[in-house]
Amino acid sequence: MVKTRLAQSLPVQAVTELYCCLLDDTMALAHSLGTIEVVIMCPASDVEELNRLARGVANVVAQKGEGLAAGLTSVFAHFAALGRQRVIAFNSDSPHLPASVLSSAFDALDDHDVVVGPTNDGGYYLVGAQAVHPTLFYGHGMGTKNALETLLARARELNLAVAFTDPFYDIDEERDLTRLAAELRIAPLRAPRTAAWLKQWGEAVAQLPTATDDP
Repeated sequence: MVKTRLAQSLPVQAVTELYCCLLDDTMALAHSLGTIEVVIMCPASDVEELNRLARGVANVVAQKGEGLAAGLTSVFAHFAALGRQRVIAFNSDSPHLPASVLSSAFDALDDHDVVVGPTNDGGYYLVGAQAVHPTLFYGHGMGTKNALETLLARARELNLAVAFTDPFYDIDEERDLTRLAAELRIAPLRAPRTAAWLKQWGEAVAQLPTATDDP
């Protein structure tokens, strides 16, 4: 199950195809920075399928525990064990994000403990840290409208210095997808696979018969 809010207005197959496009463009965005290691963190049950979808362009690692909060904690625990000092956990819903914003998140970790990229709906599209903080996401209301507020409150409790990247939007609801489609019509290279899917989907929808009031 992916993009469950979109699945309320789009067929499941379409949502799944869209997710694959978002994932592909997200990995391309990450690789465009050139000097970072890209890893997909996911539940153990999804490792085999995501290995297939990633087509060898990213390592796929099983998270420890269930849920998104456990997944985020696993990201930092995994890289801290490898000695990394700047780690960014980035969602797969914002492949249209300018690469400069993602790069600025790494730069912010030069002199901050944590960096956060806020979304317009009260969540966040990325979170980064210099080290693993095992309780940072503990009891976290992931996927809720107060996710960002909860994260920042927890960071304050841990006395962590927090930096912010530019506010942005991710793809959760139909209106987000409509906004993305309009932007990618103008600049499709920002997320080329997603842009191609949206164009094809839009053409298919336009060809559907229109309901009338005729008996």
